Amino acid sequence: MIHHVVDESPPIHLLDPDLESIAEKVFAGRRLDLDDGRILYDTRDVHGVCRLADLVRRRMHGRAAYYNVNRHVNYSNICALSCSFCAFHRKKDQDGAYEMSVEEVTESAIQAAEAGATELHIVGGLHPWLGFDYYTSMLSAIREAAPRLHLKSFTAVEIVHLQRISKRGKQGFEGMKAVLRDLRDAGLGSLPGGGAEVFDDRAHDTAFKGKIRSDQWLDVHRAAHEIGLNSNATMLYGHVEGRPERLVHMDLLRRQQDATLRNWAAAQGIESAGAPDAPDAVVLTGPDARYPGERLPMPGQTGLETGYFQTIIPLPFFPDGSGLERLPGPSGLENLRTLAVARLMLDNIPHAKAFWIMQTLGMAQLMLDAGADDLDGTVVWYDITHLDNASTHQETTVGDLRRAATEAGFHPVERDTLYRQVERTGSDWRLAESPKG
Repeated sequence: MIHHVVDESPPIHLLDPDLESIAEKVFAGRRLDLDDGRILYDTRDVHGVCRLADLVRRRMHGRAAYYNVNRHVNYSNICALSCSFCAFHRKKDQDGAYEMSVEEVTESAIQAAEAGATELHIVGGLHPWLGFDYYTSMLSAIREAAPRLHLKSFTAVEIVHLQRISKRGKQGFEGMKAVLRDLRDAGLGSLPGGGAEVFDDRAHDTAFKGKIRSDQWLDVHRAAHEIGLNSNATMLYGHVEGRPERLVHMDLLRRQQDATLRNWAAAQGIESAGAPDAPDAVVLTGPDARYPGERLPMPGQTGLETGYFQTIIPLPFFPDGSGLERLPGPSGLENLRTLAVARLMLDNIPHAKAFWIMQTLGMAQLMLDAGADDLDGTVVWYDITHLDNASTHQETTVGDLRRAATEAGFHPVERDTLYRQVERTGSDWRLAESPKG
């Protein structure tokens, strides 16, 4: 048994000697490389991996467990694609196909705002016939009817589709930025992380044929960041990919985040702690002494002139009802390990989310001790995946979320989409003057 003692935490007991060199890097706040990631995935000491992830999670967030009051709106499940992993999509005349009018989406937004939501999460299929003005009209109508709602809307796959139907598909990266500006001006507040799946061409050709690949997904988020929009990042795992592909996915995300946060890190006096192949790495998971200014980026800070990746969200693949239902999907232990590995490898993404809809609330509680600091929100309606044959009405309460965090030994903190602390009385809410927890 190996003992590591650091000032800010109790001893960490590691049962696998192969984890010792990784633990030394984690304690010092140095970036892990892909070989380290393979060890984290292969070791039998999964609890040691979780304890290392918990160490950096506590450095970054203490005992805070974030949640928000949100509502999901899936405006249509009609999609031009037919991805084999997806049980959500329908063709126009297929049973269960639907599309919502702008008025129907707006009514959902009004109901969410009246119930005290701070965020509306809007995504849907790649509808073959809806015009670009449908999307800008939707955002504008919501902003007028419910101006306090933050609109986290449209995956990178949808943005590429919107660029195409807006007739700016041939304008490349600048056309993408123009589309995002139009959406931002209409009311878009940030991008969700969906559509990333896993950054591997073989996996894409097998399970996501016709869907955008990693370079396009990353370009959409880079364009969003350049015009000041924050975004999340997901990784869908447990299907036709393997663990090495997951690690490459993580590495591509953190390399792009390095470039995004470099000027901010310099302004905050954060020195690079990269590996030889990433000398300018921005690492946020080190000991406190490494951060003379701000440890974590937040909008408005000195040196931060762009958006950035806020949150990593590992998503387990659910085979039921999809073209890949022959696959078993990942186990609970694999879900726990993958969350912990993501927290350790993605050292420059501030938050790690245990999305309770796809993990269950019980597993999300365990993940708070394995690197996660966010449980997501109340949701209300979610039509993309259904765990254990759940209905599209998938809702939990603020009380459930707070109780889950408290039972796990953490301090529940309500946040808005940008991770600013929220204070509320019933459905009435306001931003706190300073973060707590």
